[in-house]
Amino acid sequence: MTFLEHLDELRRRLLRSVAALLVGFGICFYFTKNIYAILARPLTNALYQLGVSDRLVYTNPVDPFNLYIKLALLGGVFLACPYILWQFWLFVSPGLYRNEKKYVWPFVGLTSALFAMGGFFAYAVALPAALKFLVGYGNQFTPMVTINEYWDLAISTVMVVGLVFELPVVLMLLSILGIVNPRFLWRHVRYAVLVTAVVSAAIVPTSDMASIFIVWIPLVGLYVLSIGLSWLVQIKKRRDAKRARAEASK
Repeated sequence: MTFLEHLDELRRRLLRSVAALLVGFGICFYFTKNIYAILARPLTNALYQLGVSDRLVYTNPVDPFNLYIKLALLGGVFLACPYILWQFWLFVSPGLYRNEKKYVWPFVGLTSALFAMGGFFAYAVALPAALKFLVGYGNQFTPMVTINEYWDLAISTVMVVGLVFELPVVLMLLSILGIVNPRFLWRHVRYAVLVTAVVSAAIVPTSDMASIFIVWIPLVGLYVLSIGLSWLVQIKKRRDAKRARAEASK
């Protein structure tokens, strides 16, 4: 393909991706109230347990509409993400070697699964624990949380924890590139425990040790998983090198 043909192919893939995003946006906008009810559940449950009103407030008449637009846009991205990734794959796959193509879908699947696990963990475990502590700590006051404040807190927590859960993928890539190996990761496990504790304290929106501990333990487990993935990468490298030597000797 010529340069202009590549540009035309890229334009078609982008237009299809944008169309999928608009369809996802429309579907999610229809269900925005249900989506927000699910997203607000960790806070509303904490407020209900405190015995106060669990209805959030807003200070500007356009805040609810703007919030629903943001929710629909973010939901549309997640809904259209598989199709967008498929379009990206169709664009780049002709330029990949056969041995490179076989790694793409496992990599995409592992990345997506870990991000989804991290987001769900933040929503179902970390965020409720932190909000329960924060709301309970301020029980002598009347809470008046705005929808935008809670949106920023909830989404940032879910996204950050989801990204942090990509640790095994990052270390696996470093292992493939030969930058780290299982022995190196195991030898520095004590530093990894310390770093993950600092990261947990940074991403949890409270100084409650129980909430920090809830996030810290899975991160340590992910680091151990990373050591196992690095070990598998090393085994495969040795097998490939042995096969290459065998073929070269024939």
